[in-house]
Amino acid sequence: MRGPGLYADVMKLSVHERGLLHAVAQASAPAAMSEFFPALTQAGPPEVHAQEDDPVRLAWYEEQFTLYRASVSLWQKDLVRVVHPANGERPDLVEATDEGRAALA
Repeated sequence: MRGPGLYADVMKLSVHERGLLHAVAQASAPAAMSEFFPALTQAGPPEVHAQEDDPVRLAWYEEQFTLYRASVSLWQKDLVRVVHPANGERPDLVEATDEGRAALA
């Protein structure tokens, strides 16, 4: 565990953290958390040729960053663990920990 306040932290899962943790826990094998981003993203993807300041593009970018922050947070809270570290060809593959499964109960 990375900190004494783990139980209190678990109780404060964001919507993105909870959705991502649920997806990881349901996976049949270790998976890259980013594999679940498309299913968890509520903002629609921007048009290919949309301007950089397009509101749809900005909302989509922000949600992607939020999901990456949720990924890091789940690892920091020991709710997921890296089973296979990134190797330059693929990202870290993770699975839910016992604490992660308990957080979903």
